[in-house]
Amino acid sequence: MRRRGLKWFAVMTTLGMLFVLLGGALVTKTGSGMGCGHSWPLCEGRIIPQHITIAMVIELAHRLVSGSVGILLLILCVWAWKTIGYKRETKFLAILSLFFLVLQALIGAAAVVWGQSDFVLAIHFGISLVSFASVLLLTLLIFEVDQKFDAQNIVLDKRMKFHIYGITIYSYIVIYSGALVRHTKSSLVCPDWPFCVNSSPAMPENLYEWVQMGHRMAAGLIFIWIAYAAYTAIKHYRNQKVIFWGWIIAFILVCLQAIAGVLVVLSRLNLYITLSHSLFISCLFGLLSYLVLLASRTKVNSGAEEPEKSSDSKNANQSAATIH
Repeated sequence: MRRRGLKWFAVMTTLGMLFVLLGGALVTKTGSGMGCGHSWPLCEGRIIPQHITIAMVIELAHRLVSGSVGILLLILCVWAWKTIGYKRETKFLAILSLFFLVLQALIGAAAVVWGQSDFVLAIHFGISLVSFASVLLLTLLIFEVDQKFDAQNIVLDKRMKFHIYGITIYSYIVIYSGALVRHTKSSLVCPDWPFCVNSSPAMPENLYEWVQMGHRMAAGLIFIWIAYAAYTAIKHYRNQKVIFWGWIIAFILVCLQAIAGVLVVLSRLNLYITLSHSLFISCLFGLLSYLVLLASRTKVNSGAEEPEKSSDSKNANQSAATIH
């Protein structure tokens, strides 16, 4: 019963962290960051502000949700520490999620009180994303998803490990470049797609065009890279379902992310599309983080150049044991 309660609490906290992410994106996209003026944690120095505006409501709601989820996260970390602390990743993920949640809150507060450059503010979403991914992985550990997928017996070659680690690290660069587009207000500096101006393709002429087109090129590269990793998984990892389906889902998510990115420009920053853009990249980063967790566990397994060969060998050994 205790473990069941922990599972539900973990799901609630994970969803809460997702709302914190989307709430931060909503604050940025609606320009509500200064909705409460240069006051934090109070709004305009008051518990109940006098002049209510939409920007104030959005900013204040984001603060309340972030604070509430922070309390939930603290309870979850202590609860998980006591219940599944024997798993090697539990304590690390608990500390990581709390640290980055506090860090993103401090950066947000500093931006309100003192102001920050666009390049510093762009880090805010990425920091929140690390905290979300940590909570997601902690939840998966609580549900023992790794045992259901027989994760301890996964065998990865060096090439697949390179794709997992490389794409995850590179995705963070893509995420930062996307956040920089929003914070520098470069989203519509290029009105067309795929070129900045389709009628006259040319090199970017100013910082804002460089930021926008740089993000598009970075996003295009990660699309190609994930597509190749998915192809590799389909070709060599059919017998390891978590790796096979993990990359299939990653490819679907990156396709949705790319479509949403195009529609953000063509729809002229439609709010629902821009929020879905943030949602897809959050899910993708969470999935990539889980693949990193699996890859880190394969260090204790015997290496193999061909995963399918390793699986065949395992089946042969099982058959021999049965005959014996």
